[in-house]
Amino acid sequence: MVTENRRLVEEVSGWLRVFDDGSVDRRWTGPPEVQFMVEPVAPHDEFVDGVSTKDVVADKSSGLRVRLYLPKRKPEDDDTKLPIILHFHGGGFCMSQADWYMYYHIYTKLSRSTNAIVASVYQRLSPEHRLPAAIDDGYSALLWLRSLARGEQKEPLLSHADFNRVFLIGDSTGGNIVHHLAAQAGTADLSPLRIAGGILIHPGFVRVERSKSELEQPQSPFLTLDMVDKFLGLALPVGSTKNHPITCPMGPEAAPLDILKLPPFLLCVASKDLMVDTEMEYFEAMKKADKDVELLINEGVSHSFYLNKIAVDTDPDTAAETERLIAGIKQFIKNHYD
Repeated sequence: MVTENRRLVEEVSGWLRVFDDGSVDRRWTGPPEVQFMVEPVAPHDEFVDGVSTKDVVADKSSGLRVRLYLPKRKPEDDDTKLPIILHFHGGGFCMSQADWYMYYHIYTKLSRSTNAIVASVYQRLSPEHRLPAAIDDGYSALLWLRSLARGEQKEPLLSHADFNRVFLIGDSTGGNIVHHLAAQAGTADLSPLRIAGGILIHPGFVRVERSKSELEQPQSPFLTLDMVDKFLGLALPVGSTKNHPITCPMGPEAAPLDILKLPPFLLCVASKDLMVDTEMEYFEAMKKADKDVELLINEGVSHSFYLNKIAVDTDPDTAAETERLIAGIKQFIKNHYD
């Protein structure tokens, strides 16, 4: 129960406040002109710019929900099966929701551009639900898709889904979920569902020691060192450090990459990201482990630049790099669809 006498014990850059009674306040307290990006977008059955959206329950026992993005089908597409993009949002495992406008504006675009169904998971948040809760929710969503593929459950909106072509995608710490979920799926029987690829966009890979890019790159509205340290401190299992396998899959505490059964990956990095050095360290470690991993670098932009609708609309360079990112993801899906 929240009381008037509660005491603030942690605050993260205007995004989140944690109190001593365990309550968490996630109301935006930053610049008011940014407010619209963290507001929820209601689902709509009608097609808006070629995409409709709906929230569905994927796990009745836990109440886990998924936001579906459905591209408008053309008459000639009646018998065409559409790939599924299973999406995990970012937010340091502590904030944001699948229905926020910052995700809506980019994942409607991705659904339309790739002619794919996007399923975005409403994952549980830390510190109320520390890791691996968010990864467990991702796996539950994957098992839900498997149950649909096997005909054990029904979801009419996914009657044209191609369960043999499922791509995982994650923004920021959602990229961490992609890596670990793909590794977990590599040891499971998901048939007839098949994970065709994983797309990690600016994953939250870090180490205890500050990297050169953390020390030298400019901080951005979507990522500061304060956010990195405090969000992960609230999210990782109690007693863990940033060298934990979830945040440092290329480190000594993680399973060796060469023993993991992983699908093809596309790693997307931004040249001005605070975490670009450790993201590149992950890329090199994956290559050394002989994994199928491609690299897409967006130059001159920072962490999660494509989610910043203000910058996308007002800065030509950000807009151009966002188009490059979407095109690169579309090409990766096309390359691994057949």
